[in-house]
Amino acid sequence: MVKFMMVYSGEATDLSEMTPEEGQAVLQKWNSWMGNVGSALVDIGSPFGAGRSVVDDGSSGEPASLTGYSIVEASDLDAAHALTEGHPYLAEGAGNYSIELYELAPVPFEN
Repeated sequence: MVKFMMVYSGEATDLSEMTPEEGQAVLQKWNSWMGNVGSALVDIGSPFGAGRSVVDDGSSGEPASLTGYSIVEASDLDAAHALTEGHPYLAEGAGNYSIELYELAPVPFEN
């Protein structure tokens, strides 16, 4: 099995800005997705807070619109893609949010 990072892209609403009922509804969707994914979810991850982009010329840029990550385990990229089915981050269906999938490749020469 291979680990894949799911990186969440789009301007997500902070749970602290929701009513308790809205927040509970979002958490229920996440719990449902996590239950469906089961043991393939190896790290629920975390939302991202404030960010900064540091450019190789020493300047600062605008950070990408990334809001968090999770790590899943799957046999290949297609299987990891299948784990996004029913993901609450994709529930809006208007093209404002995406999940980028990246294989976590082994570090060369690491023992």
